[in-house]
Amino acid sequence: MGGRRGASDNPPNRFERLRYAEEPEGAAGPAAEDSPLRTRFFRDPSRRILATNDSPDVGFDTSLNPYRGCEHGCTYCYARPTHEYLGFSAGLDFESRILVKEEAPELLRDALASPRWVPRVVALSGVTDPYQPVEARLGLTRRCLEVFAEFRNPVSIVTKSGLVVRDLDLLGELARVDAVAVYVSITTLDEQLRSAMEPRAATAARRLATVEALAAAGVPVCVLVAPVIPALNDHEIPAIVKAASDAGARCMRHILVRLPHGLSALFADWLERHYPERRQKVLNRIRALRGGRLNDPRFHHRHRGEGPFAEQIRALFEVACRRAGVADAGIDLSTDAFRRPLAPQLSLFAGT
Repeated sequence: MGGRRGASDNPPNRFERLRYAEEPEGAAGPAAEDSPLRTRFFRDPSRRILATNDSPDVGFDTSLNPYRGCEHGCTYCYARPTHEYLGFSAGLDFESRILVKEEAPELLRDALASPRWVPRVVALSGVTDPYQPVEARLGLTRRCLEVFAEFRNPVSIVTKSGLVVRDLDLLGELARVDAVAVYVSITTLDEQLRSAMEPRAATAARRLATVEALAAAGVPVCVLVAPVIPALNDHEIPAIVKAASDAGARCMRHILVRLPHGLSALFADWLERHYPERRQKVLNRIRALRGGRLNDPRFHHRHRGEGPFAEQIRALFEVACRRAGVADAGIDLSTDAFRRPLAPQLSLFAGT
């Protein structure tokens, strides 16, 4: 998939002392800077597929990520620094060096079949988008959904891709037993801003059409107005909420932009390249929400912020939800239908 990227370069990995500069493929010399960056895919050898956390403010304690890194290239993505644990950069590497967990469906089936598994909601994926472009070719997320449907284990999906409607058959099967919810992220209705900020993600129109298709199929769908970036897209909150409600969203949530570790410098660089006249205002507003810093990692503060501007955003969102007649809440799922399918018995005469 060609086209634009969210980051402009690869800043140093915060864990690495040495840094190397890779020359673009198929080019040498000054012209190399104009060569397109090709996405590479690597096998992820993980032998466990379900990750757990004890964070009190994320809404789930178990998650599954079929991919590490994300080709959507969203400039603000809080997951970018996780790529540094792999020896990569949070910049271009995050969106062009994607790790693929090829055995995710088989590992998931083993985990759910274990007598130690206690049925609970699994977030798909919680870090990177399970429906990023390569999913159309590999189908790992769909195969994981087949396992969730087989066991009727509840799953909560977060995506900004229209590809999720490909799996309406499985989502509908899970919805009939209250075992699925889809959260569609909509950051802006301004296509110019969207294309600069989320260069390889679906348009807002495509996301709203996705909400409509999910709702029409009886699949519970919630819209995440996320991330809210003060002085950049916060004024769009009422319009996004109304458009999502008209499309059939059952509920809404909003989350403020988070800039952990080196992401703050990446985001500031993006502002300088695309919105230089707003750069200082946006960064100052973020600092006003974060106690004078560009990031506040404290639980219960990192998603909502604090101070007058945070309260103003929260009030604007709540009023928009009341006017649209939608709840400012998530979707509750049930584990009541969970089952462990019986393993096929071998014939007594096998091999004879």
